[in-house]
Amino acid sequence: MSPSNYYQLVRDTFREKGNPEMAQTQMAYMRNQYEFFGLKMPQWKALTKDIHQAHGLPTGDDLKTLARLCFDDDHREMHYFALLTVEKALKKQSATFIEFLEELILTRSWWDTVDWVSKLVGLHFQRFPELIKPVTERWMDSGNFWLQRVCLIFQLNYKEKTDAALLFSYVRRLSGAKEFFIQKGAGWALRQYSKTNPDAVRQFVESTPLAPLTRREAMRLIK
Repeated sequence: MSPSNYYQLVRDTFREKGNPEMAQTQMAYMRNQYEFFGLKMPQWKALTKDIHQAHGLPTGDDLKTLARLCFDDDHREMHYFALLTVEKALKKQSATFIEFLEELILTRSWWDTVDWVSKLVGLHFQRFPELIKPVTERWMDSGNFWLQRVCLIFQLNYKEKTDAALLFSYVRRLSGAKEFFIQKGAGWALRQYSKTNPDAVRQFVESTPLAPLTRREAMRLIK
């Protein structure tokens, strides 16, 4: 199936199963930045699974084309479909796929999709650790706060494999940022790492000038 036909199939399925009243609530929650079909997460995930089973996962350039078509759509569930499809195909991608993940971070950016792509970035970096330093340094220098947020949170699930020096370095470099999503992301990353090494996080927080929001989030689990 061509990417355009695949996209149309997904769109028609989601529209048919959607709930217009629910869509209004969802649009309000997302500050009316996106349209919605009115599908809750369990619904669009189940529909996506059925579509994947019936039609398979696109590969190569078709995967990217389909994802781009979905992100061109105004409905947020189409963006979610694209990300879930990319996630299912991630293990088969080469190192250069990080460029497409970067594109997804920067497309119709808001916390829900950016944080999802951040998880995919973290998984991709685990397969290609040599990418971590050059890619995240470039993102840190970009001035784009969504890319910078990913630099802070891509290690959320790394636990004892977290590069604490890298995390602390990036939090310190962004400690003067006024952007909410940076301050919150830094606190979230530190709080998550505190589950593995609370003493290191406590020492870092006590010795580093941080935004009150970041400090509060970082110390939430530390007695």
